[in-house]
Amino acid sequence: MAGRIPERFIDDLLARVDIVDVIQERVTLKKAGRDWTARCPFHDERSPSFTVSPAKQFYHCFGCGAHGSAIRFLMDYDRLEFPDAIEELAARVGLEVPYEGGRKQAPREDAADLYGVLAEAATFFRTQLARSDTARDYFARRGLDEAILARFNLGYAPDQWDALKSALGTNTARLALLEKAGMLSIGERGGKYDRFRDRVMFPILDRRGRTIAFGGRVLVKDDGGPKYLNSPETPLFHKGRELFGLWQVREAHSKIPRLLVVEGYMDVIALHQYGITQAVATLGTATTSDHAEILFRNAADVYFCFDGDRAGRQAAWRAVESVLPRMRDGRQAWFLFVPDGEDPDSLIRKEGLDGFEARLRDATPLSTFFFAETGRDINLAHLDGKARLAERARPLLAQIPDGAFRDLMHGELERIAGVATATPSAANARPPRPNASPPQRSLVRTAVALLVQRPALALEIEPPWTFATLRQPGVTLLVELIRLCRERPAITTGALLEHMAGREEAAALHKLATMDIVFGDDEGRAEFRGAIAQLDAQTAQQRLDDLLQRQREGALDSVEQDELRGLLKTPHIDAKTAKWKPRARRP
Repeated sequence: MAGRIPERFIDDLLARVDIVDVIQERVTLKKAGRDWTARCPFHDERSPSFTVSPAKQFYHCFGCGAHGSAIRFLMDYDRLEFPDAIEELAARVGLEVPYEGGRKQAPREDAADLYGVLAEAATFFRTQLARSDTARDYFARRGLDEAILARFNLGYAPDQWDALKSALGTNTARLALLEKAGMLSIGERGGKYDRFRDRVMFPILDRRGRTIAFGGRVLVKDDGGPKYLNSPETPLFHKGRELFGLWQVREAHSKIPRLLVVEGYMDVIALHQYGITQAVATLGTATTSDHAEILFRNAADVYFCFDGDRAGRQAAWRAVESVLPRMRDGRQAWFLFVPDGEDPDSLIRKEGLDGFEARLRDATPLSTFFFAETGRDINLAHLDGKARLAERARPLLAQIPDGAFRDLMHGELERIAGVATATPSAANARPPRPNASPPQRSLVRTAVALLVQRPALALEIEPPWTFATLRQPGVTLLVELIRLCRERPAITTGALLEHMAGREEAAALHKLATMDIVFGDDEGRAEFRGAIAQLDAQTAQQRLDDLLQRQREGALDSVEQDELRGLLKTPHIDAKTAKWKPRARRP
């Protein structure tokens, strides 16, 4: 896959980088035995519950559950994308990141040149704004002051066919860069001209503050073109992954308290000017799953602000579909619909900061909006109406991650529709009966826990692994982890969890990674090998039982008969009981 970073490089990088050093540059850590502790940087707390393990190269918060490797920490704390976090860590240790097939289908030096030419374009538009009375008057009529113009680096594209082209396209290579960056259009006869003409310009920045695209608005609406025009998709710009204003939000807040999603550039800028410095906008597209991930990575509380008409409610519903799969416990979403004829820009100018904040406090919670929309046009007074509601809601609720919010949403559907919809999540499952026997210790769980905490143990056992055919929960995962750790011998606990992120087993592996295992190196190896040996024994017993059952059914062939006789002669098998002899306990 083009742009993919090899996993072996990631393992090597994490082996060279000390997670304690990375985190200590951003959070004050204190030594606590083998580990380091601090108050968690991802949630408010009075006493430290955030632990960093140099042995596992892994951090974990016992309060909010945040955890991961140095890569995950940079993604969550510095709000970087995965490749950017890799680049940041690689720069620390003097490594160059290899990309399979080239980074994002473009050579790295080409990407640097694209960033450069777009930065020059932003400077050009900014200079042109200072020379245009018409453009400055437009912003003045919209109530924008000099500080906000500078904060968003707003500009103006002159009413000429080749103003930018002439200023920056000084040679063939530069013209090619401008075209690749989406700044030029091609006419019917192949001629190239400026894409943006006679428009006020809004630079679109990535999460590092680099200009990656532009939006342009006409000064006077006519029939000659669209009111708003965005850059096309380029190697640097994908509108479904970017949010206008997010860089400015990050600049204004070390910890973002909330995010407000609106639809227009001027909505974002007006809200920032009036003191709501958490506003961002999608770029002419509905809220995508990538948008939802970015929003919740930056803030736990997200408000969506749309028009109250049919189109606005449809846009809100598309946002619901995107955020539901990301509604882990602790995250919240609300919906605010502005009155007819208004938008956030006009509303905050009319009602001021206090009035707009009052509307946000009265915003509709996701749960309320969800059931109002799924129940639209349904008569809940009848059984068939309740059945239809359940039919609509169930597939959507199934996308919510396991946890309290999912359980509560299912409970609300059950209350409204009167039908049971789901079993409780594992986190809220009914506890065992008081007289129930305690669960026996699982050998598979023991082996997985040791392997997660000490991946090098996989090198202790050579294939083939007899226990791979054992019919027990977790065996398939154990085999997968052993194979992974042998293929990537430099892998750490943090890197292993990073590899398994997003998998169904990720939460369980995370819990095993935080267990306090007190075995020394030699004891750990002995315990792991012992667990594997017992799993092999259980596998032999399973095979013996299978063969005896086939014998009782008269279905044994000659090969199986020889195998059965061989098993019964094994010193570890009691020939009278056909059972594996119990292993002597270690003193």
